Amino acid sequence: MEETEFFRWVVLPLVILSARIVETSLKTIRQVYIARGFKYLAAAVGTGEISVWLLSTGIVLFNLTNPVCLLAYIAGYAIGTVIGIEMENRIKLGHVIVRIIAKGNPFPMIVDLREQGFGITQLEGKGSFGSVVSVLLVLSPRAKVDLLMDILGKKYPDTIFSVEDIRSLKEDAAIFHRERKKGWLDWLAR
Repeated sequence: MEETEFFRWVVLPLVILSARIVETSLKTIRQVYIARGFKYLAAAVGTGEISVWLLSTGIVLFNLTNPVCLLAYIAGYAIGTVIGIEMENRIKLGHVIVRIIAKGNPFPMIVDLREQGFGITQLEGKGSFGSVVSVLLVLSPRAKVDLLMDILGKKYPDTIFSVEDIRSLKEDAAIFHRERKKGWLDWLAR
């Protein structure tokens, strides 16, 4: 295969695939940040996203007759979406509310969770068959949710829980008892 043919059928599609993966990953992360209200972080990620989009789309438009380039563009979108979701899950920026429904006496669970630094609000309720239940509300940084899920899964497997993202939270709210260092992402995540 001649050098120009190698470039046209191998190198160019690989460049398009790579650029499209990066661009779509950034797009996925940006959309999550917009949904959570992190406007500055979304804007910063969006700047990188559009820069890479211009590159990948420009290359494809100049090579519309090359089916390998078109397939690379399409495949990059699919792969980039999956990678973007995985990246965002690892970043764990923001907060969640965990609703725990516990039957019986929730006091041992409350003590365990408080020892790990989680603040808990307890509400009393009734289950669908009239049994008394406790509804525990836990506001947590997303970075600590795995710890909370691990405790619930191992020590209290009979509890029912749901986890939901919080769009905004009072800026100085003390939702986790342990000290946390502020970093440069805290400014961007406003």
